[in-house]
Amino acid sequence: MIGHIVVPPADASAATSEGCWPAVPDGHGRAEPGHASVAGVLGDLGQRLHRLQAAPPAVVTVPTWVHVLTDGQLRPTDEAVRAQVAVINAAYAGQYGGVDTGMRFRLDGVTVTNRPQWFANPLANDTAMKTRLRQGGSDTLNLYIGQLTPLMLGYSTYAFWYQAMPVSDGVVIDWRSLPGGTLANFNRGATAVHEIGHWLGLFHTFENGCTGTGDGVDDTPFQDQPTAGCPEGKDTCAQPGLDAIHNYMDYSFDACMTEFTQGQAVRMHEMWTAYRAVENREAAAAEGTEPAR
Repeated sequence: MIGHIVVPPADASAATSEGCWPAVPDGHGRAEPGHASVAGVLGDLGQRLHRLQAAPPAVVTVPTWVHVLTDGQLRPTDEAVRAQVAVINAAYAGQYGGVDTGMRFRLDGVTVTNRPQWFANPLANDTAMKTRLRQGGSDTLNLYIGQLTPLMLGYSTYAFWYQAMPVSDGVVIDWRSLPGGTLANFNRGATAVHEIGHWLGLFHTFENGCTGTGDGVDDTPFQDQPTAGCPEGKDTCAQPGLDAIHNYMDYSFDACMTEFTQGQAVRMHEMWTAYRAVENREAAAAEGTEPAR
């Protein structure tokens, strides 16, 4: 049902990312070799928050740079880019359903780069592309827009990978997934919302299936399989609760995705405090632009 591959860092310098494919009935299975342990991630998160003794902020404004790749002919319009940022803000503010997560995205700039190789295969050119284009520090979202393989919608690094691989940090999506794009069922901008969820530290709702810690969020029901389409009443685990087919961290059609939960909102803010805000403060202190604390 799903083509899904996660390649975790082999070492501290490895450039890797979370890759997401659309849920289409194409006969592919899931492969998650060496995926980071949700329990391990949550353990480290708890330790970091305890050491920091800092309450996560109620509202976070994320500096955002959009990097449009083109082959000289194909690229999203300026209007589509603006519409994508608007969809991201609306989704995280709970305007389509679910909770207001308190995450806001401030568009600080848009770059346009005519590099046919980067446009046609961002994944293969990930390091060169991000080394050249990336702006800001750990608190800055860099959103790259190019053309991915037919079954791949986007990929992202996790918040908790930043310290080991800062240059690779960011989100990459297919330009045809933007609002009004040509990818049927995946052209309302939800791909960016989903991938930014990973960037903020969220796992898929179907992580670990019906076992273990699931996705590590208490108010998302256990879910054994990713969702294809929008099948109301889908229930793949014996534990209480139907599959969260409307959650942005599933693989449902864009029209079906409408919500984050309160638990996911809390997790985003915890991840921000532990991995993004703290890294940004430490970098600023090292450069002498902010007092160390």
